[in-house]
Amino acid sequence: MGTKFTSLSSFLIFLFCCYHAQAQAPNTTGYTCTANQTTSPCLAYAFYRAMAPDFLDLASIGDLFSVSRLMISEPSNISSPTSPLAPNQSLFVPLTCSCNSINSSLSLSFANLSYTFKKDDTFYLVSTNKFQNLTTYQSVEVVNPTIVPTNIDIGADVVFPIFCKCPSTTGLQNQSSYLISYVFQPSDTIPSIASRFGSNAQSIVSVNGDNIQPFDTVFIPVSRLPTLSQPTVTAVSPVSPVSVSPPERNDRKGVITGLAIGLGLCAFSLILVGGLWTYRETTRKKRRENGGDEERQPKGRGGKGLSKEAQMNLMADVSDCLDKYRVFGIEELREATDGFDRRWVIQGSVYKGCIGGEVYAIKKMKWNARDELKILQKVNHGNLVKLEGFCIDPEDASCYLIYEYVENGSLYAWLHNDKKEKLSWKTRLRIAIDVANGLQYIHEHTRPQVVHKDIKSSNILLDANMRAKIANFGLAKSGCNAITMHIVGTQGYIPPEYLADGVVSTKMDVFSFGVVLLELISGREAIDEEGKVLWASVDWFLDVKEGKKEKRLNRWMDDNLLQESCLIDSIMNVMAIAVACLHKDPSRRLSMVDIVYALCKSDELLFDVSENGLSPLQVVAR
Repeated sequence: MGTKFTSLSSFLIFLFCCYHAQAQAPNTTGYTCTANQTTSPCLAYAFYRAMAPDFLDLASIGDLFSVSRLMISEPSNISSPTSPLAPNQSLFVPLTCSCNSINSSLSLSFANLSYTFKKDDTFYLVSTNKFQNLTTYQSVEVVNPTIVPTNIDIGADVVFPIFCKCPSTTGLQNQSSYLISYVFQPSDTIPSIASRFGSNAQSIVSVNGDNIQPFDTVFIPVSRLPTLSQPTVTAVSPVSPVSVSPPERNDRKGVITGLAIGLGLCAFSLILVGGLWTYRETTRKKRRENGGDEERQPKGRGGKGLSKEAQMNLMADVSDCLDKYRVFGIEELREATDGFDRRWVIQGSVYKGCIGGEVYAIKKMKWNARDELKILQKVNHGNLVKLEGFCIDPEDASCYLIYEYVENGSLYAWLHNDKKEKLSWKTRLRIAIDVANGLQYIHEHTRPQVVHKDIKSSNILLDANMRAKIANFGLAKSGCNAITMHIVGTQGYIPPEYLADGVVSTKMDVFSFGVVLLELISGREAIDEEGKVLWASVDWFLDVKEGKKEKRLNRWMDDNLLQESCLIDSIMNVMAIAVACLHKDPSRRLSMVDIVYALCKSDELLFDVSENGLSPLQVVAR
């Protein structure tokens, strides 16, 4: 009887454990979302804890999440991005969150992070240990359907979907600015995490439901990031081995010996410092007698070199970038471009080069590239050309920015050069949406805001899938609503208020984007051979009566589009968006959030047509 009772008890316990485990299983595949959301992509944050041995500094954590140290230190209330971290120290890591289509029936909300596999890595270990359960191995498998989890080569790049959400997916966009991704711990309660992050329990339940289990990712809505209380951590010096004390007589002898050695070292140091100082002053005197300091003496190729002090200043300018980007050697770049031979020029001063089997776009610049580097290290978005690294050549005072190579060249070349193939309306519309998403990101989700200032078809590049990426942040400005007397940009894309008053704002980019939309519709250049700007030729769209607009649009738009069976309502809608972007009053122009939403509606119109049997081609023959 006792044996039967014991067996029955064990069986009941087993059933209870199975049920309990099933009830507490975290979300495994990810969090579904609806495509074409108005605020997707958005800026979100992940709550992360520093941990030994590999993640006790911001550089290693920044590399893991593909962000810079500064992007973690500022929201995490850490004074210096180079400070060491304590185990379990709390951090806020920024994420670019978006709604990603996995297949025709599934879209998941996550930040798309690329992770390079190392020895002994598995989907499970990387998800649970390095990313601390901010994703799951099941979701990694879903997002990487072509990768066999048991057969991954060391060095292979795998997408790890870090769970996140945008405010619009929750219905709380009016009350919250961010959603923090937090892994619910067994000791947590909803009220406790609400108190910890300055949120409220009802808001958390509204976003996540009330059946939150340990190790689920919880999305915490906040109007602003709470201030994290950070410990003071100092770098620990290596500890000398402890030796056994000899008798007292030897102690005294050791003290005397130590003092003698110390005094000797001090005397030697003083002599060395004095000698160096004397040598420096003597050298400076000779230079002055020869007609100038070394700082004014030209060196190296062409007499354009920099002094040692100037070189150090240049490196100090980019010190914040050293942990995020690869520092290339100038000889690598020379070899990759055959000594910067004109045969490898892509456009202007941008060269194509192959380094270590990878193809890059190498942009040669005059120093100083610090401002562009500072902006580029703040941004991380699929519709912006990715900066891979940089190189400083002090001998001719040049800086090189090394970007990912975008295979299909510029939008300008596809629209205006004599290509045998032309872009379909479907492709043009997707390009417009890609560019709008990139601009929305730099306008809405960087702090401070970034204004590109040079949006034009030649600065929009197309990858192998004909998806668009914004390039060339050489004129970009961090911060907006400023006034400048130095007017820069490209004729045909410059808004009137910038030409007249030098006003720098995000509405500059909106205006330029409107011109790009006109190029996509008409196939015409932003400024013609007679110097007439394209945007000044669309007043008819506002003046013509509704019934006649379609006929007028048919005469005005690209002839290649007339050969397609595309939906005229979609083109008409984009034309209305373009005209709204070009309003002479900047305050009455659309925001990029509104533009993304409106363009996605145009895409839906076209998608409806394709579902009825009209298959839009990516590229159509002329």
